[in-house]
Amino acid sequence: MTAPVTTDEADARPLTEDGAGPATAHGHGHGHGPATVVDDTTAGADRFAAPAALVAEVAARFAEEVDRDARPPREAIAAMREHGLLAAAVPVALGGAGASLAELSAIATTLGRACAATGMVFAMHHGQAMALWRHGGVGLGVSEMTEAVRGGALVASSTTEKGIGGDARRSTCAVEVSSSGRIHLRKDAPVISYATEADAVFVTARRDPDAAPSDQRLVICLPAETTLTQTSTWDTLGLRGTCSNGWVLEADTHEDRVLRDDYATISAQTVLPVSHVLWASVWLGIAADAADRARRTVRRQARAAVGTTPPGALRLAELLVELQTFGDAVRHAAERFDAVADDPSVLESTSYALAANALKINASEQVVDIVTTAMRIIGIAGFAASGPASVARHLRDAHGAAVMVSNDRLLQNDAVLALTSGAIL
Repeated sequence: MTAPVTTDEADARPLTEDGAGPATAHGHGHGHGPATVVDDTTAGADRFAAPAALVAEVAARFAEEVDRDARPPREAIAAMREHGLLAAAVPVALGGAGASLAELSAIATTLGRACAATGMVFAMHHGQAMALWRHGGVGLGVSEMTEAVRGGALVASSTTEKGIGGDARRSTCAVEVSSSGRIHLRKDAPVISYATEADAVFVTARRDPDAAPSDQRLVICLPAETTLTQTSTWDTLGLRGTCSNGWVLEADTHEDRVLRDDYATISAQTVLPVSHVLWASVWLGIAADAADRARRTVRRQARAAVGTTPPGALRLAELLVELQTFGDAVRHAAERFDAVADDPSVLESTSYALAANALKINASEQVVDIVTTAMRIIGIAGFAASGPASVARHLRDAHGAAVMVSNDRLLQNDAVLALTSGAIL
């Protein structure tokens, strides 16, 4: 399933305070052994600040190339593996660092500032990987996958299917028993992000051929047991490096690679809240980097005309208020999940689902608003397709947020929840 890696690496440079500066790639080959385990004795998100910064250096160096060529951020993925970020959330009891969602959120924002595609790979990986120890059970296949993640394995997912309108909570394909202990499934997926780079794809499917579309399970599909046939190419406005091509996925695997809990439980308690927080965290990073480019522009203007207030200063101050509000909402959602992570009654409540959806919808709109305002503050240099003050890539990536799980679909779901339950907050 893993494609050969060939790159023509342009020497793109991440921005420093003055808009330029060299970076060093820390990633290495696609193979992996045990990942670097971050010391879990350091309090707070700071224990991940250094490795996140190292990965962000790599991500920033290749961000323009990843976007231009619509290719996976392979160098950044290798760096995430090397510096233990793909294994960050593995519980301490299982040999990992036991990162909280608040800590993962901070990492995602750091990566999102450097390269949106890298941030989204990190976010999507953890949205699935955390299901292993929270819902997987003790089957050998699940235990082996958990150990692989601890060693730096990258997880992709296939939760949508042609013919169901992008609804992740319904499946057409089904788990079929093929022989003693073996199962088979075939899924026609409109998108699977970074499929060629993943060490496993977690796939939703009906429990069996007679099950209802919403009676789903989550199946671990490994490269050696899976065939991927590409059906479409991801050639999009933004988030180009996620490489969310269409694939027909066919897997023949062992039944112990089916997670213990049904997907309704997995989605409500883990995948949906974790994914929405981490996606929003990446979008916060995009917004923060655009705002910082606007700040540098206004500061240069102020230095050039001492004693006067640059025309963009007031708008910048307003922009920073919006950014602060955005960041506070993301942090609150992450901390709230950490506080109730082991309380199914809260995680499966209507009010919690409404809050998780609200975060995603608001974040996807705020990132566009903030980046657009930053572009106006910067002026022509921000509108330019490239350059140290350009926010063109930021704006294109930001527009992907609203269609990544359609806001309209979430609003439809919210309307049903609100009308049938009466829950608001």
